[in-house]
Amino acid sequence: MASSSLPPAMEVGESRNWTELPPELTSLILHRLGAIEILENAQKVCRSWRRVCKDPSMWRKIDMHNLGDLEDMEFNLDIMCRHAVDRSQGGLVEIDIWYFGTDGLLNYIADRSSNLRSLRLTRCSQITDDGLVEAVLKLPLLEDLELSYCSLSGVSLKVLGQSCPNMKILKLKSYPQKENDDDALAIAETMPKLRHLQLFGNGLSDTGLNAILDSCLNLEHLDLRRCFNVNLIGDLQKRCSERVKVVRHPNDSTHDIDIGSSEDEYPYGFSDIDLMSDDTEFDDYYDLTGASDYSDYDQFDYYDDMLI
Repeated sequence: MASSSLPPAMEVGESRNWTELPPELTSLILHRLGAIEILENAQKVCRSWRRVCKDPSMWRKIDMHNLGDLEDMEFNLDIMCRHAVDRSQGGLVEIDIWYFGTDGLLNYIADRSSNLRSLRLTRCSQITDDGLVEAVLKLPLLEDLELSYCSLSGVSLKVLGQSCPNMKILKLKSYPQKENDDDALAIAETMPKLRHLQLFGNGLSDTGLNAILDSCLNLEHLDLRRCFNVNLIGDLQKRCSERVKVVRHPNDSTHDIDIGSSEDEYPYGFSDIDLMSDDTEFDDYYDLTGASDYSDYDQFDYYDDMLI
């Protein structure tokens, strides 16, 4: 009969001392947390965890995920993100920013992270076209960009493609738009190496889609959900299926996409039909301009003197 005894560390009555784990194992565990959890909680547990949290290797990826309730937070996410970038000591390769991004923060990151390869911005309405372009010009190695419900013009997208010749993954999510092929033509002209393209809610038409298929010969995944100006039927549908391994159609399910509540999705009460109409009263709907920045005061300087 096999023995039912537990390993010594799991004997009844004994407990683990998590603070005495080897640094390598502690690092693996803490990597499962986001940057906010690490800076606000994990690094304050003990000296050994603090040392691990200050190692630059912990900050090759920074995930600033939050629920968008910025006014209820007791800490400044802009300052916190800058501190995390500083800790990476130039080794940052991937960063996700949710809700609070600004032109100032984005350029702070770009100035200190020339090796950045992946940038994800979600609902960062204060980041402008000019601010994004200024930052991307400093990120020549960028190959994975996701912009969800952020303002970006076709002109800026073209500059972005020209500045990042290795772009392989581009994901653009927006509310359903009127017919406009500016984005699609910019992508076709400047991003021939794309393998994964998501244009969720984009206004491209059959013309724009054909331009992308003509130029992006390495495309393997194409997501056209909520692109209601595309008629993906007949020869165009056949061409997509023959050229691209995975194609998501305009009316495919969006269950795996965070599109927020109905109030978030149409903050001014407009519907898909409104946005598809020719009525000029909706022309300024996507005018998301203006930016703000915070103080350079670093509230985390205090933490750096603790538990040493």
